[in-house]
Amino acid sequence: MADLPQPTLIPAGDGPRIDRRSLVVFITVTVLLVVFEYWGLPERFRDSWLHLRVAEALGAGYRPFHELLPYQFWGVSSLVLRVAVPLAVIRFVLGDRPYDWGFRIRGQWSQFRPYALGFLFMVPVLFVASSFGAFQAKYPFYAAAAEGGWHFWGWELFYGLQFLGLETFFRGFMLFGLYPRLGYYAIPVMVIPYVMIHFGKPYPETFAAIIAGFVLGYLALKSKSFLWGWFLHWGVALTMDVVVIGREVGFATMLRRVF
Repeated sequence: MADLPQPTLIPAGDGPRIDRRSLVVFITVTVLLVVFEYWGLPERFRDSWLHLRVAEALGAGYRPFHELLPYQFWGVSSLVLRVAVPLAVIRFVLGDRPYDWGFRIRGQWSQFRPYALGFLFMVPVLFVASSFGAFQAKYPFYAAAAEGGWHFWGWELFYGLQFLGLETFFRGFMLFGLYPRLGYYAIPVMVIPYVMIHFGKPYPETFAAIIAGFVLGYLALKSKSFLWGWFLHWGVALTMDVVVIGREVGFATMLRRVF
């Protein structure tokens, strides 16, 4: 991690103090968590006037997918609130380079191996977890994804955008924003709100999010990017959906519907 800024931890006895960068990150993260909770989630869109207006604008041809719209809105709101806004703060408020906050693609192939191993480790775990009723009742969030076609891909692609927003926000903006001040302590600070967004999911998944948050945080700092964390997170979630659907309708039927 040669090009990461060196942490400036507070010496014992110096008293509480905070730098401008950390203060901006803390305020931005707190505000965006609240805004996303009240205006960025699928159920918020579903209950709003905007749902009807967007459905009308898309016309009768999109009518079979009206229940998909809230989940697609979720993906778009994630891009806006968890990618675009943090990028604007980094660039125009802090005057920094997004490249130094985990927004980097160059040189990332050398970091692929631990993420690939992580995915391979998760595949049998997902097969076991998908056999439990709590997971079958929860996934996929958009139940009609089991019908295949655009019901499946229209859900999974926007689901992927949601994970891009999630990784950008937690393993990018928050983690890299706090690292210069907190060092590796930025990882557990980031994990706290990250785990809390899992409340309402099956409790084994919420506890697993603690481990995932630490591992993905460490790997992001090591690779200086959250890129592979996005693909790993999305890949695990997509695999869970596929396995649950396969158990419900049969894997051969699922593959015919999807492809």
